[in-house]
Amino acid sequence: MRPPRAPPQPAAARSAAWPVGLLVALCFTTLPLFLALSPGRPSLLDLWQQMGIRVTVHYDDETRPSEPSSDPPPERETRDVLLGGLLSPDVDEASCRSRYLSSLHRAPSPHSPSPYLVSRLRRYEALHRRCGPGTPSYDKSVRQLASAHHSMGLAECSYLVWTPGSHLGDRVLSMASAFLYALLTRRVFLVDMATDMAGLFCEPFPGASWELPPGFPVRNLTRLRRGSEHSYGSLLGAKKIRNEDPAGVRSESLPSYAYLHLAHDYQLPDQLFFCDDDQTVLGKVNWLVLRSDLYFAPGLFFVPQFEDELRWMFPAADTVFHHIGRYLFHPSNKVWKIIAGYYTSYMAKFDEKIGIQIATLAGNPVSAEAYFKQVTACTSQEKILPEIDPDAASTDYEAAATSKAVFVSSAQPEYAERLRSMYYEHATVTGESVSVLKQPGARKQPQNQKLLLEMFLQSYCNVSVVSGWSTVGYVGHGLAGVKPWLLPPPPRNQTVANPPCVRATSMEPCFHAPPSYDCRAKKNGDLGAVLRFVRHCEVSGDGLKLFD
Repeated sequence: MRPPRAPPQPAAARSAAWPVGLLVALCFTTLPLFLALSPGRPSLLDLWQQMGIRVTVHYDDETRPSEPSSDPPPERETRDVLLGGLLSPDVDEASCRSRYLSSLHRAPSPHSPSPYLVSRLRRYEALHRRCGPGTPSYDKSVRQLASAHHSMGLAECSYLVWTPGSHLGDRVLSMASAFLYALLTRRVFLVDMATDMAGLFCEPFPGASWELPPGFPVRNLTRLRRGSEHSYGSLLGAKKIRNEDPAGVRSESLPSYAYLHLAHDYQLPDQLFFCDDDQTVLGKVNWLVLRSDLYFAPGLFFVPQFEDELRWMFPAADTVFHHIGRYLFHPSNKVWKIIAGYYTSYMAKFDEKIGIQIATLAGNPVSAEAYFKQVTACTSQEKILPEIDPDAASTDYEAAATSKAVFVSSAQPEYAERLRSMYYEHATVTGESVSVLKQPGARKQPQNQKLLLEMFLQSYCNVSVVSGWSTVGYVGHGLAGVKPWLLPPPPRNQTVANPPCVRATSMEPCFHAPPSYDCRAKKNGDLGAVLRFVRHCEVSGDGLKLFD
C-alpha cells in the first residue's frame, strides 16, 4: 500500500498566516497592559471570555470554588472536556450535559484525534448547517426528490439517510460507520429516528438537527430490504445503473435515490458498495438511503479513493470508533441523569472498575452454568479478579486496602447474582474487596434506554471482559478506549472454550459479515490478507477488524 500523500492545506490560509499571527501577538501583548492602567477595568479572564476564548482554570483543593451541581466535579485535575478538539464548543452545555461531563467519568484517553480529523469535523458541521433540515437547500432537494425520477445532476448538497434495524448495539455501530462514510463523501448525514430511539441522544451537530424531518418523499424506509427495487444491487441488475465506465456516467441518467443494503444477509452485487468504481457511480446520486446492522467501517479502507483521507483522519487505524463514537453519541439529559446518578452512587468510589458484558448466541446455545465457569476462569486466569478463599468468610478480613467494582450487564441477571454471592460469602486470597454492582434501571424502563445505560456505564470501566459477539460490549470498550478480554463462544458440542478468553489486540469493533469479493483482484478472496491494518477478528474467524 502506497504511503498517504500529505494532507491538503488551503492556500489562502497559508498566505495569510503571518499577518494574522502578528496581529494576534500585538493584541495579547499590548491590550492587557492598556487594561491594567484603565479605571473600572474588566479582568483579563472577562476580556478573553468576551472575545469567545474558552479558558480552563486550574484550582487546587484550597481555592476551588464550590458550585452547586448534580454532577460530581473531577478530583484534583481538570479534564479536556472537548476531547482534544474533537467536540465543538458551540453546543449549549445545558442542552446536552453528557457532552461535557461524560468524559469526567473516564480516564483521559491516550488517543488524541488528528488535527485533520478535527478540521474535517468542523467543515462537516458547516456543511450540515448549510444543507441540513430547515435550510433552503434541504427544502429544494426534497422537492426535487419528490418530483424527479432521475438524479438532479450536480446539486449543491447531497445526502445520506440512515434508517434503523435490529438491536441498539448494532444500530450504534452502523450509525458510526455511516457517518464516517458521509464524512468521506461530503454528504449530509440524516437519521431516520425510530420511535424506540426517540429521546435517547442529543443532537451532535451544533446549530442543526440530524433527524430526518417528517414528510420525506421516500415512503416506508424501514421496509427496504435486500432485493428492493431501489437497492443498488437491483438497480445494477436492471441496468438502471451501469458501473462499466464509472467516469462516463452522467448524474442526470441515474435514479433519484439508491438504497444501500449493508446488512448481514447482503450478497453480490450489493457488496460492490466497497469497490472503487461503484463508489464513483454512487457519488453522482444525490440521495442515498442506507440500512446496516454491521460495523462496516473497516470495509471503507478497501476503497482506494478513500485511502488518503482515512489515513489523514486516523493515523492510528484502530481509533476509528473511539473517535467517531465519542463525537457522535451523547445521551440526552433525561438518560444522562440516570447514568450520572448511578455512577455517583455506585461506581465513583472504587479504585478499579471492571466491566463484564455477557451475551449468548442463539445459534450456539451454552448453559448459564458453563458460561459462568468460563467467565470466572477468565477473570481468575488473567488476574482480573482475585480468587476466593473457600474457607474464609468475607467478614474474616478487615477493611481492604484496595477495592474493585464489577459492573455486570447481561439479559440474564443470574450471572451478576452468582458472582455477587461468590464474593459476598467468601474473602479473597489477596485481601482485596470486590463489590458486584446491581444492574441499573427499573423493569418498566424502555429496552433501548437500558442498553444505552449499559453501554455508557461499561465505558467508565478500566478493564473490560466482553462476549466475543456482543455489540453492546463493543460500544462500551470502544468509547472507553481500552482493549478488552474477549470470551469466545464454546465450539459446537463443547461446553467450555479453551482458552476461556483472549486479549484483543485492538479496541475496534469487529465487522462480522465482510464482503467475500475482493474488488482489487476482481474475484472472491480473503480480505483479511489484503491490508496490513485490516485483519481477522480474534474470536470471529470470518470477521474483519482494524488494527494499528
